[in-house]
Amino acid sequence: MTAAPVPAPEPRPTAAPRATPLDAVHRSLGATMTDFAGWLMPLRYGSEREEHQAVRTRAGLFDLSHMGEITVTGPAAGALLDYALVGHLSALSPGRARYTMICDADGGILDDLIVYRTGGTEYLVVANAANAGTVLEALRERQAGFDAAVRDDRDAFALLAVQGPAAQGILARLTDAPLDSLKYYAGLPGTVAGAGAMIARTGYTGEDGFELFTAPEDAEPLWRALTGAGAGDGPVPCGLSCRDTLRLEAGMPLYGHELTRRTTPFDAGLGRVVKFGKPGDFVGRAALEEAAARAGSAPPRKLVGLVTEGGRVPRAGHPVTGPDGTVIGEVTSGAPSPTLGVPIAMAYVEARYAAPAPADASGVAVDIRGTRRPAAVTRLPFYRRGR
Repeated sequence: MTAAPVPAPEPRPTAAPRATPLDAVHRSLGATMTDFAGWLMPLRYGSEREEHQAVRTRAGLFDLSHMGEITVTGPAAGALLDYALVGHLSALSPGRARYTMICDADGGILDDLIVYRTGGTEYLVVANAANAGTVLEALRERQAGFDAAVRDDRDAFALLAVQGPAAQGILARLTDAPLDSLKYYAGLPGTVAGAGAMIARTGYTGEDGFELFTAPEDAEPLWRALTGAGAGDGPVPCGLSCRDTLRLEAGMPLYGHELTRRTTPFDAGLGRVVKFGKPGDFVGRAALEEAAARAGSAPPRKLVGLVTEGGRVPRAGHPVTGPDGTVIGEVTSGAPSPTLGVPIAMAYVEARYAAPAPADASGVAVDIRGTRRPAAVTRLPFYRRGR
């Protein structure tokens, strides 16, 4: 008797990427769209180099509505965040923000975050799109015993960013909020072009700028008001491609590249965000104390900048080799730098090769598809505003 054939398993349906409230605007502008972390996002509108240069010289406008917002409220909201995250968030003054991280018990990074204290007992946690669900779940698991509530507000906000040296002047035409006195990593409630918004002086480009948290239904009119407020001098709509080259030039880490569950804040040279002096315990403390000790004595590897010779560009995953051709590290991010005019990369390398040195002296190279490209080792960032 012949056995009946086993039916092939039916393919699991793949969820379609979500559209942001600005999807129609992006399409009307002819944007090239891409699936990014489960969201349909503009990759570029035309030339990513021109978009990049617009942010460096004038201003660019970004749709960041894919980011994940989580509100934490209650008398013990600050204490919960002190326990759940590596930073000392209860020490934040209302209206201020802090860059921080959430780690697992082994010290691995689950995500890097910005936390805004929006009131005496209220905080807004902003997570990367790909990790928002993970962060929400971790906060809910860690809230046991704290008089605090964790609320998923990912559908409550659209997020726009105006970045570049002309950003303040553009925004000032649409709001009477005191932008001059708004400090970096601070936010305040206000009205922009008639729409209620939290106006935050934060960004991911290495330039001055603002991020505007508003209701989804206000996103499109706010976008149109901003693009019409530059008096012919911007802001230029910008996509994910130039956002990546901007942050790379500014030496800003990207989760999934420089930051992963296999790295600690100390591996990434960001140990300063871990606040061991805050009261009480926090998730990952013991493992991070060990990581801090290793980083202070003989770190196995360091995150560095590389500038390569020739036209070929180092990309994430390319091996980094030492003088004898032995692999000493790996590129985490790489791209042509529109500002510097050369290929640049960030890479983890063995600590003994991390000292800055020109290409002819470092002995370091990047293996790009079998060809060794000599690389200068540099300190991060590659670009700093005002220099």
